[in-house]
Amino acid sequence: MVVEPHPPIEVPEGASDNAPQPARRRRDPANWTLAAGFAVVATVIGLVVLAWFVLYVTKGRFLKPTFESVASRMTERQVKVAGDFQFYFDIIDARFLADGLTISNPKWTTRPHFLEARHVAARIKTIPLIFGERKADWLVLDGARVDAEWDARKRNSWTFGDPNRKGEPFRWPTIARARVTDSQVRYIDPALQLRTDVKVGDIAAGDARIAGKVPFTGTGTLRGKPFTMNGALLSPNSTVAFGRTRFAMHARSGPTRLDLDGVLPAATQIEGSDLNLKVRGPNIRLLFDFLGVAAPDTRAYWFTSKLTKAGGEWRFTRINGRYGASDLHGRMTISLPGDRLFLDAVLDSNRVDIIDVGPFIGYEPEALAAKGAQAAVAQTGGTPRILPDAPLRIDAIRNFDAHILYTVKDFRNPKFPISNVDLTFDLNKSLMTLSPFSFEIAGGHLASDIVIDARVPAVVTDYDIRLSPTPMAKLFAGFGVHQAGTTGAIKARVRMKGTGDTLRDSLATSNGRIAIILPRGTFWTQYIQLSEFDVGVFVQKLLQDKLKKPVQINCGLLGFTVRDGVAAADPILIDTDKNVMTAKGGFSFKDESLDMRFRADSKKFSLFSGQSPVGIKGYFAQPGINIISPQLLARGGAGLALGAVASPLAAVLAFVDVGDAKAAACGPVLAGAQASAMRTTKGKPRKDVGSARENRRQAGDRKQPDKLGM
Repeated sequence: MVVEPHPPIEVPEGASDNAPQPARRRRDPANWTLAAGFAVVATVIGLVVLAWFVLYVTKGRFLKPTFESVASRMTERQVKVAGDFQFYFDIIDARFLADGLTISNPKWTTRPHFLEARHVAARIKTIPLIFGERKADWLVLDGARVDAEWDARKRNSWTFGDPNRKGEPFRWPTIARARVTDSQVRYIDPALQLRTDVKVGDIAAGDARIAGKVPFTGTGTLRGKPFTMNGALLSPNSTVAFGRTRFAMHARSGPTRLDLDGVLPAATQIEGSDLNLKVRGPNIRLLFDFLGVAAPDTRAYWFTSKLTKAGGEWRFTRINGRYGASDLHGRMTISLPGDRLFLDAVLDSNRVDIIDVGPFIGYEPEALAAKGAQAAVAQTGGTPRILPDAPLRIDAIRNFDAHILYTVKDFRNPKFPISNVDLTFDLNKSLMTLSPFSFEIAGGHLASDIVIDARVPAVVTDYDIRLSPTPMAKLFAGFGVHQAGTTGAIKARVRMKGTGDTLRDSLATSNGRIAIILPRGTFWTQYIQLSEFDVGVFVQKLLQDKLKKPVQINCGLLGFTVRDGVAAADPILIDTDKNVMTAKGGFSFKDESLDMRFRADSKKFSLFSGQSPVGIKGYFAQPGINIISPQLLARGGAGLALGAVASPLAAVLAFVDVGDAKAAACGPVLAGAQASAMRTTKGKPRKDVGSARENRRQAGDRKQPDKLGM
């Protein structure tokens, strides 16, 4: 069969234009952007991985010149690595190693390098570093020498950048574990007068290495006083990153001992620490001398407390201990606001021995404990002195400010019952205030405000002391006063201001007034003859064991006007049911001399009347009473002469008191007014109290009798 060829099929003209075409695929812009992004990320990751791989393989040794250049430029110091250098990422965290690393010091320092290290290696936390936190899993440091210095312009060697910028506090990086060998740190702070050299690592106990610890030991001087210290850091278990670290330190300066142990949040982190402090020594002043803080001398002491650091504060809590025979408890915070040391404390004592109070006003406690009150007496120019002359440590109080609240429940005092002491002590740039300073005494209340201004060249002290009505029966119970028959009270006010850096000097230059007021009441003691110098009463009552009835006091005032340290009677006036007692003269804070003459005039007829002055002479530390005065002896001589020519009855005529004493108006007396305001009950001015001017002349007379009668 023959198949004929099929004729070709011709496409009509224009048919190709109308024929349907296959659809083309269109690109999505979003998909294209995503793909490009993935490509960029993949490229970056690839480059990072490549860089990481290159760094890991080469350990980043080729970056040594770059590191030196960049580090030098950022710190404005010369940074050099003499030996091997490595910087690479171990997965995420960075590893750093440098042998022969040196970082130069500013030109003003005493050594050329801030840091010299034979070998440094660390694993640095990368992610915290991005957020400004400096953390390291571990640090290996060998053969390091660190020179940390401050200067008088408040610059330091670890604040990098501009060498003249003010120094910043050192921020320790947080290091979880450390191995430090053959390393030393030198620290100099002229403001604290501190120089110390500390050796870290390779410290042995005997011949054995202290296992698992970073030990340290050092010596130095603080404010010219040498000290030694030693201790150790115990790194936490390697499986606990940034775990809490045990810390122990022991320090010694002469007889002062300090022990510190506890837990740090990390090996180099003090913030939030939980430490236990123990300190002991023979005198707490030696301890506070290290801080440049003025503190009184004390007897042997010991204290314990909890210690932590929070922000810029060192907090001593749960303070417990003793000084001498007294206890002390409370809390204290030390901070540096405005670069000035500030003490803030709340302290209390259950019982304080009166001997331990002596140093606060200038007495030596050990001498008081050994010799009693006699230890307070010193011979000056051949005369006894009892006012303390220990100078205020002006140089020390200029170094710090303080706010201290102190309370005492009870005082061990054999003479006066004192309790519930409440003291607020403030020191603000050499202005010292004790306000309020109050306590309960024998059923009364003594309140005072004392201001000591050391801002001026000559220290000025302002005294304002107030004693509320206090029962004399309790106040003078240790001096033979019987409580059963004594209902009288005593109140007082002292306002004085003086110049000088010792208590003795401030009183010796003081001006002001002293007023001791006796309201109405009774007074009962077998020694009452010393309050009524009527010889008839004296003779009768001296022969008895005690008074048969109390003496009735209507009102009384022992007033003194003080000018330039001399206290003149202004006035002394005591009105009793039988007598009106007055006194002239006074005393002097300058040489602590006493020169007063007491006279008692009877309101009633008395056969044996002394009427002559009874002298109180001597000194604060050695007072004397002359019961038989020259006038009384003269009167006795006249009596003997009359008796010789007349009769025995005439012998007593010289001692007769007709009883013409004028009773006192008690209003001005109880108001503590001056002598010029004193009146009789009839309103007439009193002429028997003298004036402050004439009494001042007598009080200022330094001539004392060779022998004093008692």
